[in-house]
Amino acid sequence: MHHVIISLAANRFQKKNLSKARHCLEEILSDIHITTEHWTTPIGNSPRHDAYLNQLVAGQTPLDEKSLTEWLKQTEVNFGRTEAKKRLGIVPIDLDLMLFDGQRRHERDWERPYIKCLITEITDTK
Repeated sequence: MHHVIISLAANRFQKKNLSKARHCLEEILSDIHITTEHWTTPIGNSPRHDAYLNQLVAGQTPLDEKSLTEWLKQTEVNFGRTEAKKRLGIVPIDLDLMLFDGQRRHERDWERPYIKCLITEITDTK
């Protein structure tokens, strides 16, 4: 089993899509810990100004890192995420692997205030 932390974010149907994403993650994760939700404004030059709802989910998975990443990307597609929507600033769901067996991913994201805030809700970040 592998210890993981996954970041969830959406700027369309935020509450509904985060709830659906958490339900999907329950299919591949055990020993799940879910943080509170945190609203943020878009970062960078997004053409849209819809607020994001963010959350972290920690748990254990039997999937290796490559398989998990592929599963996350396919789940985004299943939610309707496309390159065209991304260019328009529409994000139905964004699922990022932040930590895999103690190894950080998306290093720049760890400096974002909402990640720093939410990570404190997860006591074991090995």
